[in-house]
This record gives sequence, C-alpha cells and structure tokens, in this order.
Amino acid sequence: MTVAVSRFSLRALALAVARVLAVGLCMSVLPSFAHAADVDGAALSPLWGLPFAGILLSIALCPLVMPSVWHHHYGKIAAGWGALFLVPFALAFGAHAAAANVVHALFAEYLPFIVLLTALYVVAGGICVRGNLHGSPKLNTFLLGLGTVLASVMGTTGAAMLLIRPLLRANDNRRHVAHVVVFFIFLVANAGGALTPLGDPPLFLGFLKGVDFFWTLRHILPETLLLWGVLLVLFYFIDRHYYVNREELLPSDPTPDSEGPRAGIRLEGKANFALLVAVVALVLMSGLWKPGIVFDILGTEVPLQAAVRDGLLIAVTLVSLAVTPRTARAGNEFNWEPMLEVGKLFAGIFLTIIPVIAMLRAGTDGAFAGVIRMVSDPAGQPIDSMYFWATGILSSFLDNAPTYLVFFNTAGGDPATLMTRDASTLAAISAGAVFMGANTYIGNAPNLMVKAIAESRGVRMPSFFGYMAWSGAILLPIFFVMTFLFFHV
Repeated sequence: MTVAVSRFSLRALALAVARVLAVGLCMSVLPSFAHAADVDGAALSPLWGLPFAGILLSIALCPLVMPSVWHHHYGKIAAGWGALFLVPFALAFGAHAAAANVVHALFAEYLPFIVLLTALYVVAGGICVRGNLHGSPKLNTFLLGLGTVLASVMGTTGAAMLLIRPLLRANDNRRHVAHVVVFFIFLVANAGGALTPLGDPPLFLGFLKGVDFFWTLRHILPETLLLWGVLLVLFYFIDRHYYVNREELLPSDPTPDSEGPRAGIRLEGKANFALLVAVVALVLMSGLWKPGIVFDILGTEVPLQAAVRDGLLIAVTLVSLAVTPRTARAGNEFNWEPMLEVGKLFAGIFLTIIPVIAMLRAGTDGAFAGVIRMVSDPAGQPIDSMYFWATGILSSFLDNAPTYLVFFNTAGGDPATLMTRDASTLAAISAGAVFMGANTYIGNAPNLMVKAIAESRGVRMPSFFGYMAWSGAILLPIFFVMTFLFFHV
C-alpha cells in the first residue's frame, strides 16, 4: 500500500511541477501575458454567479436524485460547471483575462489549499490508534472536546484529520454514528479553530493583515466557550439517548479487541506527530517570514515564503508516505478517494467563485450592494450583529477566507482601529467567519473531507440539505442567543 500511495503522490507532484514549468514557458514566450486583467466586479451581472450556484446545487441534489452517476462522474460535473463559467467569460472579457484569473485561482488559492490539505490528510492518516476504544457517550464527548481544543493549535483540518478515523473506529460497532460525525464537524472542523490564526484560514488572513496573534483569544473567548460548552453538552445527551437503546450495538464488532479487554492504547506511525508539528511550523513561517521576494505568474504575485511553504509541505507529504508503517495506513483503511473528491469539487468551486468574489469586493457598487449596506446604520456606524450574520451566512456557502477579508475591509481595513475602537465589530466578523462555516458541508474545507471519510467507512451521512437541517436546528438557535449576548443589534 505504501508503495502505491507513494507512486500516486510522485505522479501528482510531477504533474504540478510540469504545470509550473509550462506557465513559466508561456511567460517567457508571451511576456504581454505577464499582467493580470482585473475584473471589475461592479460591471458584472448576478448571472455570472449561476455556474457557482449550479455546482452548489449539484453537490446538494445529485447524490440524492442520481447517486450512481454522481459517484462515478462528480469530477466531470464539476468540470462542466467550470467550463460554463470560463468559456463565456473568455468570450466576454478575452482570453487574456480568462487565463489571468484562472492562474490567480490556481496559484493564489487552489494550490496552497490543496497542498496543505493533502499534507494534513496524509500525515494524520499515518497515525493509527490501536487498543480498547469503545464509543461510549463519555469517550465520544472526550474525543470531540480534545479535537476542539487541538483545532486552535494545529488548525481545524489538522485536528479533524488526526481524530476522525479513531473516532469512527471507536464507534464502528454502533448503529447510529452519523450524529457523532455531524457534531465532529460542528466542533472540531469549525468552532475549535476560533482562538488563534492557526485555527482557521480567515483568522490567519487577519493575522497577515496586522491583527495580533492572541487578539481572537482575548476577544472572542466567551463566545467560543459558550458554543463549545453548549454543543458538547447537547452531544453528550443525544449520544446517550442512542447509546442506551438496546438495539444500538451491532451483534459483532468489526474491529474487536485483539489483545484482550485490558489492552492499552497503542499508536502506530508516531513519526507523523513530528511531521504535524512541521506542517504547523511551515504555515506559521509563511505568515512571519517576509523576504520581500515575489514571483509574478501571469500577474498573480506568489511570495517566496508561500512557494517555500508549499514546496516543503509536498516534501513533508512524501516523507510521511515513506516513513509510515504499512500496517498503520492499513489500520486506518487509508485511501485516496476522499482527497480526490475534495480536490475535484473544490477545483470547480474555486473557479466558479471568481465572479462572485469580484462582485463582493466591488462593495456598494456591485451586485451585493444590499448586503454591504446592511452592515452599517444611516450614520455609517457598524452594526455588529449584521456583520456577524452577513459574514457567517456568506461564509456558509462561499470561501470563508475572502469573505472575512471583504468585511474586514468594509469595516475600515485598519487593524489598529479594528483591534481597539471597533473591536466588537472585528469580533463579530471573526466569529461569523469561523462559527458559521459549520452551517453547510462546503462552509469549511474539512467538512466535506470528514463527510467523505465517514462515508468511505460505511457511515450513512445526511444529505446536503439533511445536514443543513441538523445545523439549522442546533446551531442557528445558539447563534441567535450569541447575537443578543455579545453583538449589539
């Protein structure tokens, strides 16, 4: 298994290098293409958002109405929606603008996203927890709480990839497991990342803009602890409700204790813990190290620190594949399908989201002018509750990092002012971007990956709208209470 996985990664790495070289060749042959054509979001019609809406509806509906077709062709469907945006865009604005925007989406957004996600997926997938783990309500609540705390240290993706497999193995002798995964997404994949810039990409963007590293820890700790506490208590009682049912346990345990009921917990692939630390250090390095060297790729600026980070993350991935015992990945039932699904779907999302983000950045001159105006009163003063909900709702369906940045700039964009005089507004933006990423499967990157891993292990997860029913029933009431407690209306 290790050899096959390594070959797959080497092929992917070779393909990525070939693309970089091809772009470099195009730049040297066609120097006039070395400047990106910025798209004026104010001039775009809302109709340009239809391909993005189409791919979201496909993710939501296709697994329900044509599951077999979706399972075998989701990559082609995502590519089709991407083409429906890109071809008309090239005809309307020219091949130069289309190429420049695709390169920007690829090098500034998609490749850093997918390289980091792959590194965390491979490294965490090499840590196998063996021993007498049984998914009781107390153990499940402990694992969710542990992952929630770890998320602010190693990121929501890192904590989710580290703990989702042990959690699934602990509960593989139970009939009802979907609710465990749903709360795992709520807590570990989202709310847990609210306290440091390492936790979630929006906060890391704020850190790069000048927000102090510990600012969110000091200013949204009460909101975060409220959300964590309520969700963990709710989960315990819901899980206990299922657990006390006499029909809950399966007749046989798919992963029975191999060393007796008193066997201790053992870890395989422990070298991957050091690699996890390396991943976190590389992410932090890319925010702190400012050499001032920038590469221009069709008008997209790629800083040296970002290129070094991504190159070393690929190296970390390959090291993990090389040093992890084959039995550790076999014990985790490691396979590439969840990573492929996320990679293909988010490629379509990152492409079709281009005009949507452009219209948002146009502010009051764009198609989303109504949303931008709602966050301020007639005197121009920010309404914190509206910032919380506007940032949160858009982050539920769009990439929460650029959404955070849009409202960060709408609120003035000066970190010194936002951290002091307008601290409550920045807190609302930060909380909305992080917390409400849990509202949908696509609100934050690890959501869809956790779902895919759970389904690959035989868990019947809620549909797109079924998951939103869970989030609507559980999260939205908490967010309404939070609004009145912490953000002025």
